[in-house]
Amino acid sequence: MPTPRIRTVLLALTLVAVPTASVAHAAAEPPAASPAAAPATSPVFGSAVAAATGLDDPAKKDIAMRIVSSAENSSLDWKAQYGYIEDIGDGRGYTAGIIGFCSGTGDMLDLVELYTQRKPGNPLAAYLPALREVDGTDSHDGLDPGFTAAWKQAAKDSAFKTAQNDERDRVYFNPAVNRGKQDGLGTLGQFAYYDAIVMHGDGGDSTSFGNIRKRALAKAKTPAQGGNQTTYLHAFLDARVWAMKQEEAHEDTSRVDTAQRVFLDKGNLNLDPPLDWKVYGDSFHIG
Repeated sequence: MPTPRIRTVLLALTLVAVPTASVAHAAAEPPAASPAAAPATSPVFGSAVAAATGLDDPAKKDIAMRIVSSAENSSLDWKAQYGYIEDIGDGRGYTAGIIGFCSGTGDMLDLVELYTQRKPGNPLAAYLPALREVDGTDSHDGLDPGFTAAWKQAAKDSAFKTAQNDERDRVYFNPAVNRGKQDGLGTLGQFAYYDAIVMHGDGGDSTSFGNIRKRALAKAKTPAQGGNQTTYLHAFLDARVWAMKQEEAHEDTSRVDTAQRVFLDKGNLNLDPPLDWKVYGDSFHIG
């Protein structure tokens, strides 16, 4: 990541296809764990789950993954994306996996290193030297012609899927949710942060998540600062749209304008279903 996948952040929701929209029906949220109870193990993420109250609630996390996947892959079926890989021509080399790990931005290298630590001799291990060489560029040197096939082969391995989940959480999801909670934001605000980090990363450039947030703070206070949440989120989404328009590959802002802004205008700060939105002209629904 970060890059769009026109394209780079989870419980049982059933996807139902209809002629004009993609539809998912969310299962009821599990009851919150007692404060004295041991952390539950999520059947989706395979890790301990505390008594989550925001986007880190497993049901809301699944919704987040589906909304991001609608923009990244034009599909609500995020679990079908572990084997996705292509060069989308955005200057970041290969984009791949559930969150758009990129060969040119370092997160793909980190992912393959983690996978190899856990499972030496995997199909991607031999490409680590090449991934180190192309980091920071859009080059395929040392990757072609076999890397895409190796990625798809690795994606059949549960250990690689787990590594993708873990790196998504470490690099994108957890930092976004934590920052959102510190700013006093609800589930929708935490999602807005997550989607921004997925696309823009959290580096030092002017369009990174941190600088998008600073741009918003110049216009409005966060709830933690005594500001109004809706007012602040509009300022954040305005800053996000500005950042997207600075780069040709991100100039379609529908993932904000006809998705997140729609939820905000409806006052759905908790990101509760039913949800209806459009991305790149495609309609989606979570019920």
